[in-house]
Amino acid sequence: MAEKKMVDIYILGKKYTVPSTLTIMDSMEYAGYQLIRSCGCRSGFCGACATVYRVQGQSELKVTLACQSEVEDGMYLTQIPFFPGKKAVYDMDKVEASADTMVEKYPEIYKCIGCNACTKGCSQGINVMQYIAYAQRGEFEKCAHESFDCVGCGICASKCPAGITHYNVGLLARRITGKHIAPKSKHLMERVEEINAGKLDAELDEMMNKSIDELKDLYNHRDITK
Repeated sequence: MAEKKMVDIYILGKKYTVPSTLTIMDSMEYAGYQLIRSCGCRSGFCGACATVYRVQGQSELKVTLACQSEVEDGMYLTQIPFFPGKKAVYDMDKVEASADTMVEKYPEIYKCIGCNACTKGCSQGINVMQYIAYAQRGEFEKCAHESFDCVGCGICASKCPAGITHYNVGLLARRITGKHIAPKSKHLMERVEEINAGKLDAELDEMMNKSIDELKDLYNHRDITK
């Protein structure tokens, strides 16, 4: 069996030698870090593993998701707990499905210069600039579908010269679509009424009393409608 190629990386300034085939996240665990919170695949929320790095000898700062990028020799890493982008405050019962909503809540989207840095920076390959264009025109359903896979890591916003927080724009579009545009789900409304009437209290209590391992087993063996 061929020996794995090892590379040197620096995590928060400390040097570690790790296999070159690992992702940034796996390399941190290989180095002894315990990622037990925050990251979605480590009992947290997806999109929390945004990482800034620079490769030795190169001047460019790069941003990526630690779960999706492999390590490079001479890589200096630091993690971002969150990206400090603008998040508008609004009441969904008062928000309307009109272009004026975006003008009011996220006026900076109209400063977009079309550089496409947001799309190029997206670790998931989402066409970010396109869904911002839909938001500008008030095409919320298209914006919602184009941004649906976004995990809100903030990498797009970190690269935007116009100061747009794209992921929050997409979130508002999806909320508007769900509340005002998408057809209502009859069976979902019926289930909500059953929950409010207390018909599922016993099942919910049973679920709440299960251990983490039991819940994982239920999830992994759940029936999935195709």
